[in-house]
Amino acid sequence: MFGLLFKAYSTYNKIQRVDLSGVLDPVSGDSTNYLLVGSDSREAFDPEGSSGVTGRRSDTLIVLRTTPTGSSMMSIPRDLWVTIASTSKPGRINGAYNDGPANLVQTVQQNLNIPINHYMEVGFGSFAGLVDAIGGVTIEFANPAFDDQSGLVVDTAGPVTLDGTQALAYARSRNYTEVIDGREVTEPTADLGRQQRQQQFLRTALKEVGATRNPLTLLRVADSMSSELIIDSDLGFSEALKFVRKLGSSDPATVVLPTEGVRKGKAAVLVLLEPEAQVVLQGFR
Repeated sequence: MFGLLFKAYSTYNKIQRVDLSGVLDPVSGDSTNYLLVGSDSREAFDPEGSSGVTGRRSDTLIVLRTTPTGSSMMSIPRDLWVTIASTSKPGRINGAYNDGPANLVQTVQQNLNIPINHYMEVGFGSFAGLVDAIGGVTIEFANPAFDDQSGLVVDTAGPVTLDGTQALAYARSRNYTEVIDGREVTEPTADLGRQQRQQQFLRTALKEVGATRNPLTLLRVADSMSSELIIDSDLGFSEALKFVRKLGSSDPATVVLPTEGVRKGKAAVLVLLEPEAQVVLQGFR
C-alpha cells in the first residue's frame, strides 16, 4: 500500500501547476466549484490540419460543483458573449483563454457571478488516455451516428463502448449526424447538442474513474493524464484524492445554462437568456 501511495504521490508531483492564488475564490462551507477546461491542441489527432482547426484553444468549459449530497456540472458555451476580464472588451468567452487561466477564471467569475474555487485543465490527448486506461466509456446511442470532421463512427444503436479516440470524436462532434430509418439527419442544435454530449461523456468518464477501486487502474489513469494536466497550485494531494472519491459516490446532474443566439456585427454568438439563466446560476453560488 505504501508503494502505491508513493507512486500516486510521485505522479501527482509531475502534474503542472499554475498559481491562481490571487484569483480563485476560497472554499466556503462544504461545496466546491471546479472550472474544468478541455484545451485542444489538434496536432495530436489531426497533424495535417484537415479539420481546419489549428493551435491550442479552450474547446470545453464546464463548471463542476461538488456538495455533500451530490454534484452537478454546467457547460459554458464557447461562443457565449461576455466582457473579457483582461481587456474590459466584449468577446467570446473562449477567447479569454488566450490570455491565460487567470484571465479565463476572472472572466467566468465576473460575467456569471459564481465562485471558482479550483482550476483543472486537461488536454484532449489526456482524455483519450484516461478512457483507454479504464477500458473505454459506454455511451447509449439512440441511433447509429457519425461525424466526418471529428472522426466519429458508431454503426449500431444502443450501448456502445468507445475507446479513447472515438470518445473524443463523440465529445468534440460539431456535425453530429444520426442515421434514422436510413436517412442521415444532422443535429440542428449545434453547440447545445455538443454541450450535452460533452457533459454525458465527462459525467460517464469521471464517474467510472471515481468508482474504480483498483489502485493499479487509478495509477494508469493518473499516468495517462499527468502529461497534459494542469491544476491550480492550491489543489493539494489529499484534496485531489477527495475529489476523485466524491465523483465515485455520485452521478453528476447535467445542468444547461439558458442562452439565446444573437448577432454581434457579423458574428453569430450566444448571450444569457434572462431571467432563466440566473435561476440556473444560483445553484452554483
